[in-house]
Amino acid sequence: MRTSRFAFIVLALALPAGAMAQQLTVSAAASLTDAFKEIGPRFEASRPGATVRFNFAASGVLLQQISQGAPVDVFASADQETMDRAVGQKLIDTPTRKDFAANSLVLIEPARGGAGLKTLQDLAGPGVKKIAIGKTATVPVGRYTREALEAARLWTPLEPRFVQADSVRQVLDYVSRGEAEAGFVYRTDAAVMGDKVRVVLTATGHTPVTYPIAVIADSQEKALAKDFIAFLATAPSQAVLARFGFGKP
Repeated sequence: MRTSRFAFIVLALALPAGAMAQQLTVSAAASLTDAFKEIGPRFEASRPGATVRFNFAASGVLLQQISQGAPVDVFASADQETMDRAVGQKLIDTPTRKDFAANSLVLIEPARGGAGLKTLQDLAGPGVKKIAIGKTATVPVGRYTREALEAARLWTPLEPRFVQADSVRQVLDYVSRGEAEAGFVYRTDAAVMGDKVRVVLTATGHTPVTYPIAVIADSQEKALAKDFIAFLATAPSQAVLARFGFGKP
């Protein structure tokens, strides 16, 4: 009898602690994968009992998931346009929206056996048969790419050579494996595979690459979500982002 009573007391004491456990789900642009995987455990260490689960994909894909009711607490996009759509659909808590990082669009080619590209105009040469780009409908890097190529009056001439990718990381994979002679990614992604791809140039003529983040309107963990966004602005988190090549917004 005493044993069962003791077990009941232990269980009763354990329940409040279990109830305090919190899980935060963060849907973030694919280009944030490496930096956020390092920042996540640091945030957990600062919030005992809290765990962070990440979902990485193209920003447009993540927005579709959220609009379809996916249980998400925080959304980090690789562009303002996608976050603007989230505002329009009333999916985020608008006052919590903040810019926390910036990036650059670069043209890459395979590090070994590449075509030796030097300019955007070289993409029209005979040595380039496939150019990997993000899908413009759902992948922000694809839209930045289109803007840059349209500014150079190259979008239409190069269009037959485009290989559409589902995320910036897929573009990176196509080029790193030599399945495309060129591709457009963020500088941070190129740095991840610096031994397999070569940065040809930094593209211009496009909207600045900035990353907004916000709490989801239907989040069940709004306080913790706000804490995560605030944590991104701290010196340690900014140092991690800078080490992976991100700039200040």
